[in-house]
Amino acid sequence: MKVRSRITENIIHGIFLILGLITVGAVLLITVYLVISGIPAIKEIGIRDFLFNTHWNSTGSDPQFGILPFIMTSIYGTAGAIIIGAPVSLLVAVYLSKAAPSGLRHVVETAVSLLAGIPSVVYGLVGMMVLVPGIMNVFNVPDGASLLAAIIVLAVMIIPSVIKVSLNALDAVPPEYEEASLALGATETETYFRVSLKAAKSGIAAAVVLGVGRAIGEAMAVMMVSGNAANMPGLFESVRFLTTAVASEMSYAAGLQREALFSIALVLFLFIMLINAVLNFFLKREKE
Repeated sequence: MKVRSRITENIIHGIFLILGLITVGAVLLITVYLVISGIPAIKEIGIRDFLFNTHWNSTGSDPQFGILPFIMTSIYGTAGAIIIGAPVSLLVAVYLSKAAPSGLRHVVETAVSLLAGIPSVVYGLVGMMVLVPGIMNVFNVPDGASLLAAIIVLAVMIIPSVIKVSLNALDAVPPEYEEASLALGATETETYFRVSLKAAKSGIAAAVVLGVGRAIGEAMAVMMVSGNAANMPGLFESVRFLTTAVASEMSYAAGLQREALFSIALVLFLFIMLINAVLNFFLKREKE
């Protein structure tokens, strides 16, 4: 029995090792492909003109490939979505984990799971039909397809994912921590926010990273509500994100234009890696 159990454990260990190596290999292949495909355009255009030029006109007689509007729009849009969505998600997760009755928690968790499963094109369609006209009427602007609409749609889209991961992190906090806090005279609210949240901060940080990745990587929904125009970002301006720049032109792009789109994908990939690296750095620094 011991020999058979050991063989089974070795097989399972080998399977997990292979799956882990496949994951690492896939990331490396994607990285290498983006670098090979994106570097030629950056060399031809010039990294300064590519990253800091504010004009994008890839199909004109004198084409220009400045992606600064896309970069700034992606930064503002992602930051706005996190500023709106993360606090809401965190408060909902705290309530569900620590204070909600079991019946209510089950209903809300089911609704959150359904929200997480809705295709992004549906979010974009609802935003285009309801949110965009609403912004036009409320703020009296000529066109509601704007950065504000994209931020709201992205905030709604990231809420389910952040809630689910944060909820799991809060549920994993040992009850002894909270019991000790209550025994020292802290109220339940103080315990939830000063003890439970701090104990679950690594899981909550992972939830925020997941939300950032969802927000910065979304294309279809924001394309439908943002106006998809290559302008510098303004709250009520039609804008274009890094993702929508690639999605909207890749079907007919050729030559330098196609290479520039791969360069945009490379910038987006490096941007996401930078965010993850910075967050992990600060988390490790706090632990030390």
